[in-house]
Amino acid sequence: MLIVTTENVSGKNLEMLGIVKGSTIQTVNAFKDIGASFKTLVGGELKNYNEMMAKARDLATQRMEDEAKALGADAIVSVRYSSSSVAQGAAEIMAYGTAVKFV
Repeated sequence: MLIVTTENVSGKNLEMLGIVKGSTIQTVNAFKDIGASFKTLVGGELKNYNEMMAKARDLATQRMEDEAKALGADAIVSVRYSSSSVAQGAAEIMAYGTAVKFV
């Protein structure tokens, strides 16, 4: 399935099917969270959190795509991502866009 951030797909006429979304809430395990707390004292990249967020984006995207497929979509346009903290060490990632069919 084509997933783009643009409102249009070059050379295609689109029939809008509706908004689709996918989300997940992820956290790292307590030991990695404690390690990250120590890392904030010296600075640097929090690799465990980067990995967690990458997995969360992939899962949210897949759930959005599954919702679009259920509508019979050929593509998702105007895709956006948002994130929010829901607890210490836990984040929600949401992917959303407009499911479309090529006409």
